[in-house]
Amino acid sequence: MHRRLPPLAIALRETLREGYGGRELRADLLAGVSVGIIAVPLALALAIASGVPPQHGLYTAIVAGLLIALAGGSRFNVSGPTAAFVVILQPIAAQHGVGGLLLATFMAGVMLVAMGWGRAGQLIQFIPYPVTTGFTAGIAVVIASLQLSDFLGLPAAGSSHFVERMLALLRVLPEINPAEAALGSGVLLLLTLWPRLGTRVPAYLAGAVVAAAAAYGARSLWPDCGIVTIADRFAYSVDGVIHAGIPAMLPAVHWPWQLPGADGTPMHLDFDLLRSLLGPAFAIAMLGAIESLLCAVVADGMTGRKHDPDAELVAQGLGNIAAPLFGGIPATGALARTAANVRAGARSPLASVFHALFVLAAMLLLAPVLSWLPMSGLAALLLMVAWNMSERHNVLRILRVAPRGDVLLLVVCFGLTVFFDMVIAVGFGVVLASLFFMHRMSRVAMVTLVGDGDPHAPRDLPEEVRYYRIAGPLFFGAAERAMAALRRHDHGVRALVLDLSAVPTIDATGLVALEELLDELHEAGVFVALCGAQRSVLGLLREGGYTRQAGARWYFASADAAVRWWQRGRAANS
Repeated sequence: MHRRLPPLAIALRETLREGYGGRELRADLLAGVSVGIIAVPLALALAIASGVPPQHGLYTAIVAGLLIALAGGSRFNVSGPTAAFVVILQPIAAQHGVGGLLLATFMAGVMLVAMGWGRAGQLIQFIPYPVTTGFTAGIAVVIASLQLSDFLGLPAAGSSHFVERMLALLRVLPEINPAEAALGSGVLLLLTLWPRLGTRVPAYLAGAVVAAAAAYGARSLWPDCGIVTIADRFAYSVDGVIHAGIPAMLPAVHWPWQLPGADGTPMHLDFDLLRSLLGPAFAIAMLGAIESLLCAVVADGMTGRKHDPDAELVAQGLGNIAAPLFGGIPATGALARTAANVRAGARSPLASVFHALFVLAAMLLLAPVLSWLPMSGLAALLLMVAWNMSERHNVLRILRVAPRGDVLLLVVCFGLTVFFDMVIAVGFGVVLASLFFMHRMSRVAMVTLVGDGDPHAPRDLPEEVRYYRIAGPLFFGAAERAMAALRRHDHGVRALVLDLSAVPTIDATGLVALEELLDELHEAGVFVALCGAQRSVLGLLREGGYTRQAGARWYFASADAAVRWWQRGRAANS
């Protein structure tokens, strides 16, 4: 059957269909500005943490944020660079450069479109909570460890591995810069206390303004204080001329593979490069899908609305295909910015569009000011982000009350994220969760021997006939367990009646297991009758020939009909 893409812009079209006027426009504009104020410093900090110049974070918020909002399935999702991606992106940027990172983003976008086209939106939401909690807590730990060098004014650790990075930081700890550490600590303290003031000014805006002002004042009064700003660390080129800080313009459109790799020269697109980026791209796509749909679910809970998960995945894919053409890194739904969007009174996806336009205006008009942001202040912002996303309360609750399997899932996903990398963690976590699910589901399918007095049993059931009811799905995790129970019948039994009325589904493995059992019993001279199957299961039985082979795989509408047929056949043979 031909499968079409989910409808694009479904959230925007539903909003306009319900009626959209000046009041809604003003609400969206104010919400977009409020979220844009939060997004600017975070976009800069997250790009730097991901191993690329800060303007790439702004490009992501502008291009992906605008396109995903217009094309998506959630009214309130605000998309852009997020902290969850840092753990994946930093090793890619170190190994493959900016060009490799943008190419991986492009590939992940294609995968996300394919997920949406394949209607995988509902499936992504079934990933177990301990898995996502383990990922999130591990990401928070890694992000915090990556910020310590800038926060304390220490030399960069120079390693992408957590243990080596922490050991390197311990070795250079005596070189701490007091000015940088004081500025970072002051900003972190401000971010911690700011919500208690009850002001509507976002904490991240206050932190960024105070950090920039403190850096400017300290360097004016004490030129040798050693406080490093964005302009000190990053530069860009225009017509061969090098400029410090952040460019006040969007870049020219380029294919990702035309940009420099890790060695500073343009990459060569070939199969080996695509193969090396396939795993990271898949991790980006999976994490982006999980986070964007989780973000949409939270927004639904805050507003009472419903999102279209498949349309949202397609929009996320389109945004991640378009963003790298303009220098953007991976984008997904940002939970904190989405929640701020809802609290600010957003009415439609246009609020996220206005947020993207605000980021664009800030880049074009305030780039010199943004370049004064100190690295220790940005590190403090990300330390607060890491603390907020650490899921510490949920981690402790799972460790305390959850079944051992869920605890193992949490610990494994957390450990792989921290001590290895997200590419391994995502793949292994999903596979391990699937194995646990199959193990648990294998216990769902039950085979019950029903006695003569049971109301479901056939009337006047002969002694040599056994009536079994099978309940639960017969899939690859449960079929063999159920069939093994049927093999343990009494030796004097001459016929088995299998009631399938409580079997909701059966897959290829279940059909094979059933076929092997029926052939085995038929060779032993035991007649087997199937009955009561639901429509979907009956269709599979007919296709498999279970209703056509007399004496081997008979199917009957009811258990009573099966017993009567067997009795007539026995009487005729006698």
